Amino acid sequence: MKTKITELLGIEYPIVQGAMAWIAEHHLAAAVSKAGGLGIIAGGAAPVDVIREEIRQARAITDKPLGMNIMLLSPNADDLAQLAIDEKIEVLTTGAGNPGKYMADWKNAGIKVMPVVASVALAKRMARAGADAVIAEGMEGGGHIGELTTMPLVPQVVDAVDIPVIAAGGIADGRGMAAALLLGAEGVQCGTVFLASDECCISEKYKELVLKATDISTVVTGRPSGHPVRSLKTPMARKCLELEKANTEQSLEELEAATAGSLRKAVQDGNYEEGTFMSGQIAGMLHELRPCADILQGMTAQAEELLRHAYKRFE
Repeated sequence: MKTKITELLGIEYPIVQGAMAWIAEHHLAAAVSKAGGLGIIAGGAAPVDVIREEIRQARAITDKPLGMNIMLLSPNADDLAQLAIDEKIEVLTTGAGNPGKYMADWKNAGIKVMPVVASVALAKRMARAGADAVIAEGMEGGGHIGELTTMPLVPQVVDAVDIPVIAAGGIADGRGMAAALLLGAEGVQCGTVFLASDECCISEKYKELVLKATDISTVVTGRPSGHPVRSLKTPMARKCLELEKANTEQSLEELEAATAGSLRKAVQDGNYEEGTFMSGQIAGMLHELRPCADILQGMTAQAEELLRHAYKRFE
């Protein structure tokens, strides 16, 4: 499948793997890139030396294009911005801030920049800043989310900017991919579907919860703080909702203490009681573990078949 995104990024399938903190490391990113998509290594707030090693280990597995994500509010964003140049990263995705001050240096290094946006206004701002594409992410996705759903967000962003748009949030198979392309997107970004991949190095408990999930298994916490997060319904998620509802100084302090390190507890330890198991609403569509190559190939083949069928129906 050839789109503006496959041409821009030099990849076979117009599928980008989401930059999930503590999850998107070299095993997963390399597997996605090797299979023809774009694998992303999440920078997060990890030390620069750690991310450098992740990049080099991914390079040892594949010579295909590789991406990296920078959360621009991270205290080490400046160092990660330079690391991307030093390690010759082909693509950068960004969030939580404006990448404008880095753009000239990244462009001079030949890096393609694709900020994640949750609104038309932010998409326009990123386009003006020199972004090569934008990732329009709806609130169906896991982790930190905005307020708009994917269906209304994507076409409005497509209409507002003259750079390629990648759709994200609630996409797990070829049906979602075909829908995104019909909305005007040139590709898709997927996160939760890769939690159910063989190469994803999360705890067995995490994978078990994802595979057992249904359509109503996720919940959004963090709205009072202005930083909503979608995750699976677990004791930690329920505790967060209770503390947010109390909305006292004491409860909010308890909430901050309880959530510190909770994602790591889910990813690495599989701690059901104290972990935050981030996941999108499409978890209910996932029923088995598959190699990343099967996910990419199956999604694209199904999308192509659906699009061909739709075209023939109205000939």
